[in-house]
Amino acid sequence: MNAVKELNYKTEGAVLSSAWLKRDVIIDFYFPACVDDWSALCLLLINDGQDLHTMDFVGLLAGLYAQKEIRQVLCVGITAGPDRKREYGTAAAPDYMGRGDLAGSYTKFVLEELLPYTAIRYHTKAFKELAFAGFSLGGLSALDIVWNHPDVFSRAGIFSGSLWWRSRDQEDPAYNDDQDRIMQQQIRNGTYRPGLKFFLQCGLMDEANDRNQNGVIDAVDDTRDLVTELVKKGYRLGDIAYLELEDGKHDVATWKKAMPAFLKWGWGSVNVK
Repeated sequence: MNAVKELNYKTEGAVLSSAWLKRDVIIDFYFPACVDDWSALCLLLINDGQDLHTMDFVGLLAGLYAQKEIRQVLCVGITAGPDRKREYGTAAAPDYMGRGDLAGSYTKFVLEELLPYTAIRYHTKAFKELAFAGFSLGGLSALDIVWNHPDVFSRAGIFSGSLWWRSRDQEDPAYNDDQDRIMQQQIRNGTYRPGLKFFLQCGLMDEANDRNQNGVIDAVDDTRDLVTELVKKGYRLGDIAYLELEDGKHDVATWKKAMPAFLKWGWGSVNVK
């Protein structure tokens, strides 16, 4: 086990052999240098963990922690594998091209392999709170897992989420936003889960496509529409945070810019009990 102390945060790397995914998964753990009680920490899983290296996530965390802007959090970066477009997605159904067909196996990996491994590694039966976040398609995956497992997770963080994920090609004359976007349909057809909270970030420069020619790019439309579905389902402003960045793009630099807002929203000093 390689542990590197950097400022007030440590990082540890591991390789977890997954029976569900039939491959080795590279994991990075980020946590405060001094932890007295692991069960008092919140656990945050993050898809596309390889992007955390690019954004200097450990430096970002250390700065927030040193300034006492966030409480103690154990963050787990999950490096995406070569079948990312098959493992990320919605577990209930793949998209119209068959992508996401391994999302169910990925969910099983998270619930039955990664979470038990993390608990054993850090000598605790349970963490104070569990959350899941991700970028782009990894954000969709995180939201799908949180939404369908409210008994395990209480928060979701979605950065430039692939909320366009659809069951029908948009070039098909029968395509309909209300019927064919998979995640929005899941929420519309699902039930209110008390206690769930959602952070959604989108950039006005995420893309250029505007399929309905309403002057708003698809990424923003899809994210705003998902927020609308959550509100219709019964969630209120205190349950949902929506960050729209005027200069935000579909890239790591934008997600790095949004990350402190997400961490302070979920685990900021005002939430310390």
